[in-house]
Amino acid sequence: MRLLHTSDWHLGRSFHRVGLLDAQAAYLDHLVATVRAHEVDAVLVAGDVYDRAVPPLSAVELFDRALHRLAAEKVPTVMISGNHDSARRLGVGAGLIERAGIHLRTDPANCATPVVLSDAHGEVAFYGLPYLEPALVRDLLGASRARHEQVLAAAMDQVRADLATRPAGTRSVVLAHAFVAGGEPSDSERDITVGGVAAVPAGVFAGVDYVALGHLHGAQTVTERVRYSGSPLAYSFSEATHRKTMWLIDLGPAGEIAAERLDCPVPRPLARLRGTLAELLDDPALARHEGSWVEATLTDPVRPDDPMARLCARFPHTVSLVFAPERAPESEHLSYAQRLKGRDDRQIAEDFVAHVRGGSGPDGPERAVLRGAFDDVRVDQDVREVAR
Repeated sequence: MRLLHTSDWHLGRSFHRVGLLDAQAAYLDHLVATVRAHEVDAVLVAGDVYDRAVPPLSAVELFDRALHRLAAEKVPTVMISGNHDSARRLGVGAGLIERAGIHLRTDPANCATPVVLSDAHGEVAFYGLPYLEPALVRDLLGASRARHEQVLAAAMDQVRADLATRPAGTRSVVLAHAFVAGGEPSDSERDITVGGVAAVPAGVFAGVDYVALGHLHGAQTVTERVRYSGSPLAYSFSEATHRKTMWLIDLGPAGEIAAERLDCPVPRPLARLRGTLAELLDDPALARHEGSWVEATLTDPVRPDDPMARLCARFPHTVSLVFAPERAPESEHLSYAQRLKGRDDRQIAEDFVAHVRGGSGPDGPERAVLRGAFDDVRVDQDVREVAR
């Protein structure tokens, strides 16, 4: 049976205030085309369909179109809710939608109720484990503690118990949305440590043929049978080195796994540039990034004038600007009081400017502003003294 494993669509999310709806629509076009081109037997979506619990209408409309197109292909789709989704909202109408071959698994009570599909070699049971918030599902699943490892272990115990009642040779696939130990996170995932340590061991999923994971945004292989598809688009600059893909999984007659990564369309590459403003503007080697989304880290000791506009003149898709001035080392032997000894208020203020700029003090006009500010304060103090 041929499976297409994807996750973490995050419909409705933007990238540094740049809307991604068109890129997400292009990805879903690519998904449907891939289903056709590779003769996929089932699509697996391992959570975080939306970016937030109450998604914008445009994201809901995009999801609705995707469901209709997948149903029209007559290829079953198994989908779970992630920690960004509202399980209740995503699961509305699941019973009716299931008649069209779209199987939404958003209720933790149904972890051990599989979607059963068949091929020439027999049945395959697909178990959908939506994101399990430990404090909310501990009692429902009979877990020993309200921790991620314990609630997932309890859910998997139910899966294995159900699988044991099925005909010999039944193959099994689990969809789960979790942070599994050995996975490499990025800055894009929402922290799920509330309710205990987030990471769970891959051994929790022992006894099934394939585990389609969601949550981490980089495609990765935890074990041969436990994999993250990653997100189809980059959602932070920490994903600049990611190759965005989906897993094409061939599940053999005895549960053998053959896996291939299929590339997703890239709306615009990411580039993280670092240097002084002059270096970034003048370096001919950076020409290849002029069409990229750019995060620029400026190391100028003094903040340049109008840096964003000047960067955008060369890199029009600069969306993030970070200042990290390279500073001369300060003496470690002088206390703060010793540094201030014998200096008046104006000199202390000028020294502070030099400190935050890495050694470059205020220029003439800036000194005039500081001098004027201190003069105004002194005049105000004098007026108050006279008033007393």
